[in-house]
Amino acid sequence: MNNSKVLLLVTTVLTLLFSGCDTNDIADSNQTMPSRNWSYANKVKVVVDIPDSNKPYNIYFKLRHTADYRYSNIFVLFNVKSANKKSSSRYEFKLAEADGQWTGSGSGNLFTYTLPMLTQYKFPAPGRYELELEQNMRDNPLKEVSDVGIKVSIVN
Repeated sequence: MNNSKVLLLVTTVLTLLFSGCDTNDIADSNQTMPSRNWSYANKVKVVVDIPDSNKPYNIYFKLRHTADYRYSNIFVLFNVKSANKKSSSRYEFKLAEADGQWTGSGSGNLFTYTLPMLTQYKFPAPGRYELELEQNMRDNPLKEVSDVGIKVSIVN
């Protein structure tokens, strides 16, 4: 093969590989918690524009905590606000097994989770929505929480 054919082949393969990596994420935010303390007042927000309310979406709670986090679970409030409506739901997420083994992926002293909150969710109408997470544990601030985020993906 001559060089131009090899270059064309490599370019085609790379284009196909990278076009297959589209994740359909419309929002993916992370907020670092000051001094690894998540207070009630430190709400995590993301704004999404929904052009088609017939499409389903998956909405995820993203969390990173240290090995010194003192609970095996976490409670959060998830608020969805539109121009004329607000809804709130409380979720509990299990972060560790009964033996204390963290269920998130570990990297050194940090454990990372991407946990489904709403799957196949259809927004009530097209428009702009503010999605908001707040911690709902008894401790304020909730210590050893490094980062919190929200991820929204279109379901294919």
